[in-house]
Amino acid sequence: MSLPQLLLRSPRYLRASGTPCHLWSQFLGTFSSVGSWRGQSSKSPAYWNQVVSEAEKIVGYPTSFMSLRCLLSDELSNIALQVRKLVGTQHPLLTTVRGLVQDSRNNLQLRGLVVLLISKAAGPSSVNASCQNYDMVSGIYSCQRSLAEITELIHTALLVHRGIVNLSELQSSDGPLKDMHFGNKIAILSGDFLLANACNGLALLQNTKVVELLASALRDLVRGVYHENFTSAKEDYITNDIGISTWKEQTFLSHGVLLAKSCQAAMELAKHDAEVQDMAFQYGKHMAMSHKINSDLQPFIKEKTGDSMTFNLNSAPVVLHQEFLGRDLWIKQIGEAREKGRLNYTKLRETIRAGKGVTSAIDLCRYHGNKALEALESFPPSEARSALENIVFAVTRFS
Repeated sequence: MSLPQLLLRSPRYLRASGTPCHLWSQFLGTFSSVGSWRGQSSKSPAYWNQVVSEAEKIVGYPTSFMSLRCLLSDELSNIALQVRKLVGTQHPLLTTVRGLVQDSRNNLQLRGLVVLLISKAAGPSSVNASCQNYDMVSGIYSCQRSLAEITELIHTALLVHRGIVNLSELQSSDGPLKDMHFGNKIAILSGDFLLANACNGLALLQNTKVVELLASALRDLVRGVYHENFTSAKEDYITNDIGISTWKEQTFLSHGVLLAKSCQAAMELAKHDAEVQDMAFQYGKHMAMSHKINSDLQPFIKEKTGDSMTFNLNSAPVVLHQEFLGRDLWIKQIGEAREKGRLNYTKLRETIRAGKGVTSAIDLCRYHGNKALEALESFPPSEARSALENIVFAVTRFS
């Protein structure tokens, strides 16, 4: 469910929050009317939306409500007004905000949803009754719901921070330098605000191990994002030779560690033993890896792909393609795809499609999906477990 839909269905909440409703209505109107941003994504298949919708029913309410309190705070309402000043530029923060406002692909709330589902699938601990007095709604402890919200806040904060642009690489079409510099400041401040709220929520859980797990996840995320950005620099695609093993390590840090450790932390909050915690960790890890590879594959498997659509030269299909080819042939293909000093992504995409990288990436996606399903076998059969399985089926489905 997108934020505009939630706002239309939540007038009482808006009034109770003290947030100026007209600010958000103006903000949403602005972003609903803008459709020409670079990197705009298309809608996912109906099957994926159905899987997410059914899963949300199992956990008790749409997980999009989890971040609503923070998004409707006075601080972020003021930031929203400032972000409007960037409309007309190509600052990545616009794409991030648009994704938050209109999450038609139901991807942004996936981590919180998985945390809630695995919490319900595991249920209360059968060997430790110390948390039986905790509030439980729809088979999920209130502290686990708080953890799911914290996970989403951290993920959203990192998305916002990724929107910081390298001012030295700006093109004239990106917009005025002062506007891009201003956008960077807003991205830093708003991301820090979300992280501060997440840290406050972690402290309120009053569980040292959970704090340590999420703190280490955040530390790994920062490392992963740094390496990802470093190896994705515009002029590094020739000198880059990371290999699929290194890609897996970096991708786990930048995309998998948060979900993996959040699933483990959810088990810790319910006082489950180390074995159950490890299975939850394994599901989160492999589910996140499978989801990332699926995302990497989209530019190569969509039937209709825009001619000007770019893709990450360190995505799974490209890395595998390069590994099959060898470094010399890869550099040759890069040279052949250059036109007037710029890389022709359409031509390079067709070259990669003709190789083994795409099919190998699909196989790798399914491998991680199967590992996630194996981890679920330690949980008792239930609606929640079936929903977790269906999420895996959805991200490993390519036909």
